[in-house]
Amino acid sequence: MSRARSHLLAARFLAAVPSRGATTGVAARRGLSAWPAPQEPGMEYQEAVRTLNTLQTNANYLEQVKRQRGDPQTQLEAMKLYLARSGLQVEDLDQLNIIHITGTKGKGSTCAFAERILRSYGLKTGFFSSPHLVQVRERIRINGQPISPELFTKYFWRLYHRLDETKDDSSCVSMPSYFRFLTLMAFHVFLQEKVDLAVMEVGIGGAYDCTNIIRKPVVCGVSSLGIDHTGLLGDTMEKIAWQKGGIFKCGVPAFTVPQPDAPLAVLRDRAQEISCPLYLCPPLEALEEGGPPLTLGLEGEHQRSNAALALQLTHCWLQQKGHQDIGELKTSRPSLLGQLPLAPVFQPTSRMRHGLRDTEWLGRTQVLRRGPLTWYLDGAHTTSSMQACVRWFRQALHRRERPSSGSEVRVLLFNSTGDRDSAALLKLLQPCQFDYAVFCPNLTEMSSADNADQQNFTVTLDQVLLRCLAHQQHWSHLQEEQASPGLWSTPSSEPGGPTSLLLAPHPPHTHSTSSLVFSCITHALQWISQGRDPVWQPPSPPRSLLAHPVAGSGAIVLHEAAAIHVLVTGSLHLVGGVLKLLEPSLSQ
Repeated sequence: MSRARSHLLAARFLAAVPSRGATTGVAARRGLSAWPAPQEPGMEYQEAVRTLNTLQTNANYLEQVKRQRGDPQTQLEAMKLYLARSGLQVEDLDQLNIIHITGTKGKGSTCAFAERILRSYGLKTGFFSSPHLVQVRERIRINGQPISPELFTKYFWRLYHRLDETKDDSSCVSMPSYFRFLTLMAFHVFLQEKVDLAVMEVGIGGAYDCTNIIRKPVVCGVSSLGIDHTGLLGDTMEKIAWQKGGIFKCGVPAFTVPQPDAPLAVLRDRAQEISCPLYLCPPLEALEEGGPPLTLGLEGEHQRSNAALALQLTHCWLQQKGHQDIGELKTSRPSLLGQLPLAPVFQPTSRMRHGLRDTEWLGRTQVLRRGPLTWYLDGAHTTSSMQACVRWFRQALHRRERPSSGSEVRVLLFNSTGDRDSAALLKLLQPCQFDYAVFCPNLTEMSSADNADQQNFTVTLDQVLLRCLAHQQHWSHLQEEQASPGLWSTPSSEPGGPTSLLLAPHPPHTHSTSSLVFSCITHALQWISQGRDPVWQPPSPPRSLLAHPVAGSGAIVLHEAAAIHVLVTGSLHLVGGVLKLLEPSLSQ
C-alpha cells in the first residue's frame, strides 16, 4: 500500500467519529439528503435544500459524462424544455431587463458593482450568481440581499413539484441538474417579484451555458479572460473567448475589458458574426480624469477593470431607458482603440460613485481583523486571479500596522478543486513567504448531514483527501526546489504514520514553510487561531490535533505571535466554509 493511501485510510478512520454517529461515505450522505420532501405547508428551508441536493450529479456519473460528453447545443435545447415544463416560455423571459455577464476572472465582482450602482438609483434589482459561499439562497438576491428562507422554500417547492409531475424516466424526461434548477428558479423569482432589472452571471461557459436561453438581454459584458474549465471550454484562450462570446445577441450592445490580442480578435469576430455592437472599456483612470478618484468597496487593483466594466454596463442601460442622471460625456463618439471601438468616456455621477463605494462581495479581497488575527479571504482559483490575489495580499501586508513587539506569522490555507493546476497556483503563492501552509478539503465538518447548504455529492471523500495530499506534495517540492535548486526528492516517510487528524505533515527545514493537511476546515481553523479569535470560539480541539511535532511546535509559535496573517484562497467553496465558521450571522 502506498504511503499516501495509508495516510488517507488512517485519516478516514480517525475522522469517522462525528456527532450522532454519522458516516462519511458518499452513499450515506446521499441517503440523508434524499429524505422524501414533506408536503406544503410547513416545508422548511433545510428540507428544500436537501431535496435540491439530490439534483447534484454524483461523482461516478460525472466521470461517465466526461468520457461521453453530449452535444452542447442539445444541452441548451434541453434547458428550453425544462423552462416550458416549469410553466414559462422563452418569450416570457423577454419581459425581464437582464444584464448578462460572462468572463473567467471578475465576472461576479462586476455583477456586484453593477447591481449596487443600479440600486443606488432606487431600482428594484435581481441578482443571480454562483457559487454560494454559505447558503444556497445567496445565489438569488433581491435588492442585494439573498432571498429569505421562506421565499426560497416557497419558490423551490412550487418549481420542484411542477418539474417532478412532468418527468418520465422511461422517455428520458428527467429533473434538471442542480445549476439548471436554480437558473430556472431565478427566472421565476425575478418575474414574480417584478424586479426592474436583473444582473445575471454566466455559470461556467457562455454559448452553451444554461443562462444563455435569454434572447433579449439589455446589455452584455465580458470580464477578464483566462484559462479555466478546459474540459468544457477548450484549452486555449481563443477557444474560451469563442465560448464567452456566445452570449452576444443581435443588436444588443456589449462591452469587454481589455484582453490579449488573440482572444480579443475572437470576441470581435463573434460580435460581427452575430451583428452585436461590441465596445472596449476605457480604463477607470479615463473616467476619473477631471474629477475626484473613485473609491471602490472591493479591495485590489484588479477590481478597477471590473468597476470600469460595471460602469459601462449600467450607463448603457440607463441611457436606453432615457434616464437623465447618467453623467456628462467626455467623448461624444467612440474612437477606435486597437481592434474595437472605445466605449464612451463619461463623468460618473454621484449615484454611480456611491454604488461603487458601497459594493460588498463576500469572499473576494475580503479582510476580517480579529484581535491578533487578520484573515484575508479571496476565492482566486485561476492563474490570472491568483496573480491578482498575491498582489493584493502583499500590498495589504505592506500597508499593515506592525506590532511594536513580538513576532508576526504568515499562514496559507489553501485548497483547489476540479481540473485546475494546483501546482501552478501554489508556485504563484511562494513569494508571499508563508511560515505555514495548511491544506484541507472544502468541508466545514467531517459530516455535513446537519448542514444541507454545504453538501457536495460531485466528489467522494477519498478524492478530496487525496487531492489535499497532492497539494502538500506540490508545495513541498516547490520548497525543496527553492532551498536547493536542481534537487527534486521525495520526502521520507514519517515514522509511525499519522497520529491525529493531520495527514502526512511535511518536516520543516531551514528557510522553508512547514506544511500540514487537516481533514476539515474546522480543525484547520482551530489549529491556526489557537483560540485567539475573539469572535470565533469553537469547542476545545481534540488532543490528537497537536500530537505531531510540527503541529505542536507550530501551535506554540501561533499562540505567542503578536500578529497572525492568514490568507485563505484557491477555492470559493473553501472561502465559504471559512466564512460560515468565522461569521456565524451568515448562516442565520
